[in-house]
Amino acid sequence: MSDFRPLTDHYSVAPQIDLEDVAAAKAAGFALVVNNRPDGEDSAAPQGDAIAHACAAEGLAYAAIPIGHAGFSHAQLDALDTLLRDATGPVLAYCRSGTRSTHLWALTRARAGDDVDAICAAAARAGYDLAALRPMMDALAGDA
Repeated sequence: MSDFRPLTDHYSVAPQIDLEDVAAAKAAGFALVVNNRPDGEDSAAPQGDAIAHACAAEGLAYAAIPIGHAGFSHAQLDALDTLLRDATGPVLAYCRSGTRSTHLWALTRARAGDDVDAICAAAARAGYDLAALRPMMDALAGDA
């Protein structure tokens, strides 16, 4: 069952998706699926290549920005910035629970100069608490 949680009109997050969720993503109007899980993190979950093939079969773009135990890097924020800029429609990002996908988006948007309170509110509406991430978001917003 699909659990797509919108953060904006053009960006949603989800816990781990299954192959059948790719068709649901297409039906929901998504143009790009972003995988934020490293392959092998959970051998029982569909790996990136399987999701990529399912996306191709549905005519969806696919990208991977894996986020592991090392946390977030500017290169990952740059990669999401590029994907969001070049996306031809709404984006669905997923990880195990949706938290890493939400955090990556929040850090990327804070670095771009978006209002940090609004970012936190959008995440809260989707069920994600950004309180622990707030100092990093504020620091990135100060650099914008």
